Amino acid sequence: MIRYFEDFSPGQVFKHWPGRTITDFDNTWFTLMTMNTNPLHFDAAYAAKSQHGRCLVNGLLVLSTVVGMSVKDVSENAIANLEYESVRHTAPTFGGDTLYAETTVLETTPSKSKNDRGIIYVETRGLNQNGEQVMILRRRILQPRRPA
Repeated sequence: MIRYFEDFSPGQVFKHWPGRTITDFDNTWFTLMTMNTNPLHFDAAYAAKSQHGRCLVNGLLVLSTVVGMSVKDVSENAIANLEYESVRHTAPTFGGDTLYAETTVLETTPSKSKNDRGIIYVETRGLNQNGEQVMILRRRILQPRRPA
């Protein structure tokens, strides 16, 4: 469903589906592709000596996946993502974990300069297969108004 600015209201919650299982391959490929050299993401022997005892999924992969999950419901029709106000990793993600996401609309603001758009302010939470929050982020999205 294509959504316009008028289709969003404060308090509205979108539970994004389907989830996405992050494999060790996904993590290694993404980490190396983005030139992240932290061995916690791809060196199992090194990571085994860390506080988590195994490789962590790259946080930017978690962010990209959680935001990507929200696109169909929240920003597929967006003009632009204007701002990522905050991103917090609240728990680790490991290879084999399945990510799910849900978004709450916090605020809607009509544009003051152009009548054909408005800004939606949302909070998206990433959850693992156990329902534990692993990430929370807030962003502002420029959304078109419904055509006349």
